[in-house]
Amino acid sequence: MRFKNYIKRILTYVINGQPKQVVYPQICLLKYSKLLGGRTAIVTGGTSGIGYAIAKAFLNAGATVIITGRNQGRITTSVEKLKAETSCDRVYGKVLNNTEVSTFDEIFNDLLSHKETSKIDILVNNAGVNFKGMPNATEEEYDKVMDTNLKGVFFLSQLFGKYLVKNSIRGNILNMASSSSLRPADSAYTLSKWGIRALTLGLAKSLAKNGITVNGIAPGPTATPMMTKDNNQNMALDRLPLGRYIMPEEIANMAVILVSDMGRSIMGDIIYMTGGAGNLTYDDVPYTF
Repeated sequence: MRFKNYIKRILTYVINGQPKQVVYPQICLLKYSKLLGGRTAIVTGGTSGIGYAIAKAFLNAGATVIITGRNQGRITTSVEKLKAETSCDRVYGKVLNNTEVSTFDEIFNDLLSHKETSKIDILVNNAGVNFKGMPNATEEEYDKVMDTNLKGVFFLSQLFGKYLVKNSIRGNILNMASSSSLRPADSAYTLSKWGIRALTLGLAKSLAKNGITVNGIAPGPTATPMMTKDNNQNMALDRLPLGRYIMPEEIANMAVILVSDMGRSIMGDIIYMTGGAGNLTYDDVPYTF
C-alpha cells in the first residue's frame, strides 16, 4: 500500500510539478485504566467511526458499554469485534433509530431491566447523518438530518436527564458537535450542529445543580467511513491547518477524560478538536450557490 502511494506521489510530481504530501499519524492512546470503572455508557451510532472508537476507549477504561445503531447485523458484528479487540465482554448492542422518538422510552426501560445495564450514568450522543447542502438540498434530506442529529438528541437527552435526576445519579451527557458549529450555515448538517452546541449549554445549565456534567466535542474532518473512501491510508488533508484528518482515537481519548472524574470541572464546554477548521479557517470548504 505504501509503495503504491509512493508511485502516486511520483506521478503527481511529474504531472503537477509538486509532490503530494503523505501523512501516517502516530496516535497516542490512553493506557488501560479504571477511570470509568463501575460506570455504564450508551454510545449512539457506535457501530463505526467515532462512536466505535469511543466505545472501545470506554471499555479499555473499565466501563460497561451499550452501542446503538439502526441495523442489528451491524450492531452484532461491532459488538463481537469490540469484545475481540478489548478482551472483555462488557459490551452490548441495541437497535435505536434517532428519528423514532416514540420508541425511546421502551428501549431505555428495556436496557434498565437487565442486570448488566440496570444503572446507566453516561450518554454519548454521537449518531448523525449528513447530506448535501444548498443549493441542492431536498426537504426529505433536510428532515432526516435534523431529526437524527438534533431532534433525536434533544429527546434522548431529555429522557436520560430525567432518569439521572429522578435516581440522584451524578452522570454525564457528552454531545458530538462539529467544526460545522462554528461555520456559516448553508446545510441542514451545519444547522443541526449549531443546535447541538446550544443544547449542550442549555443541558449543562439545567442539570449542573443535580451533579450532572454536560459537555461536547467538536471534531473537524475525521477519518471515518463518512469522510474517507477506499480504505485510503494517507491521512493528509492540505485544506486543514493541521495538515491531516483528525483520528477517531483522538476524539475517543478526550471523551474518556470528559466523562471521567478528571473532567468534572469542565461544564457546558465544547472541546474543539478541529485541526483548525471552523476556528482558524472555514475557507477549507466551498460556499457556492
